[in-house]
Amino acid sequence: MFLLTPVLVALVCILMVWIFKNSDGGTEQRKGEARAQAEACPWVDEDLKDCTDVHQVEEDANGWQESEEDVEHIPFSHTRYPEREMVRRSQEYYELLNKRRSVRFISNEQVPMEVIDNVIKAAGTAPSGAHTEPWTFVVVKDPDTKHQIREIIEEEEEINYLKRMGPRWVTDLKKFRTNWIKEYLDTAPVLILVFKQVHGFAANGKKKIHYYNEISVSIACGILLAALQNAGLVTVTTTPLNCGSHLRVLLGRPANEKLLMLLPVGYPSEDATVPDLTRKPLDQIMLFYFLKTS
Repeated sequence: MFLLTPVLVALVCILMVWIFKNSDGGTEQRKGEARAQAEACPWVDEDLKDCTDVHQVEEDANGWQESEEDVEHIPFSHTRYPEREMVRRSQEYYELLNKRRSVRFISNEQVPMEVIDNVIKAAGTAPSGAHTEPWTFVVVKDPDTKHQIREIIEEEEEINYLKRMGPRWVTDLKKFRTNWIKEYLDTAPVLILVFKQVHGFAANGKKKIHYYNEISVSIACGILLAALQNAGLVTVTTTPLNCGSHLRVLLGRPANEKLLMLLPVGYPSEDATVPDLTRKPLDQIMLFYFLKTS
């Protein structure tokens, strides 16, 4: 029995060395994959990573709000239309949104603030993970603040075009004649900056988990675009790469908010143009599976 002890010790040592090497190799592999991902997607904005980490929440449970009590349910109010009316409404809504374009030539003519209030309220009707409503819409009208926003974005965008985005993306954008100069950030009467809240705060000051915060806010942005189109206003979706932290400081937003999108909003200028583009037909974006019959 005692003769086997050194053998067992040796086997245990070999096993531990093997486990350590494989663990270290796995770490190196993950680092290599991360580097490869960064090289393949240099435009990934570190400020926009989804920080919903349930495992971290479980480890640090004292700092997070407990689940709320049950919410009362009420009868659902619904309007059902005749089939012909449904077809008409859906066709008209499609035709309205099909006219939506990304417009970079925006007039400085002022827009009614009541309209801005209404379109943001419409965006706030979006569904969200566990009804956390993880969005903040910052409306900027002050000319000096708009110009500061433009300076921050153009400084970073020049670096983006020359270095971060890579030749493929820059080449793909040439046909749209875009660059890092963003005049519309000065001329548009309203800028709407959409922030996602990676977590919230309960009344007692504890953190509140915001599940699927980026998806939830992205849905809200889609509704906002539709509401602007419905109101007769134009915009262009902009995602200022590596500008979020600077803009967050400029606007006095807390660290739990990350800039997801910036929308210059207004009327199109008289000389506004857009690229002559077409959209994919229905048979290229929808698949329809019929029920099998025996």
